[in-house]
Amino acid sequence: MDRFLDTFFNAEVLARYAPSILDGALVTVVLSVLIVLSGIGLGTLLACLRAYRIRPISFLIVIYADILRALPPLVVILVAYFGLPNVGVVLSASVVLYLVLTLVLAAFAEEIVWAGITSTPQGQWEAARSTGLGFTQALVWVVLPQAVRMVIPPLTNRAIAITKMTALGLVIGVPDILGNASTAQSFSANASPLTLAAIAYVILFLPFVIGSRWLEARFARPGA
Repeated sequence: MDRFLDTFFNAEVLARYAPSILDGALVTVVLSVLIVLSGIGLGTLLACLRAYRIRPISFLIVIYADILRALPPLVVILVAYFGLPNVGVVLSASVVLYLVLTLVLAAFAEEIVWAGITSTPQGQWEAARSTGLGFTQALVWVVLPQAVRMVIPPLTNRAIAITKMTALGLVIGVPDILGNASTAQSFSANASPLTLAAIAYVILFLPFVIGSRWLEARFARPGA
């Protein structure tokens, strides 16, 4: 037991590297918020463009969504980080991680929101148009709010899943929670920094998981 505690809960190591883990937590939070806002926003925009049913645009959106949903995010991150400099585009590790995860989330969000749009009863479209609203007005003010309301639970779950993928930044040197914890573990030759990282992830993401569960229950009730 003493050996276990010394390996995973060494008080001296925890105290020494706690500030570094906190710095990584700040990076993780900032990246997560930016990724969620940008990804869901872009995905919603793409779903709205697809609603116009312009074949070339819809085709490109479907191809984009299918490819980004099929590729492992880690592969995309590595290709972008190590491949882009070969064509003259040099981006920092944090920017690459932000862009890749935003595009991946947008691909999933587009399909989720699109499912909500297509699930909206046709009568809602007809009722909106009968009041004199144009297609865009009907989409933005009548159909989209109902669609988003229907897909909040899966959209929230996908957002939580993608924010945890910020840990993939470890492979390209992003100084997030896991990146700083791994560095600290290497220097200390002790697993306690990784334990601290796990605790930090739980503290940061558990409220979002609980909130997601509440949303699922809230919007699953008839008439909610």
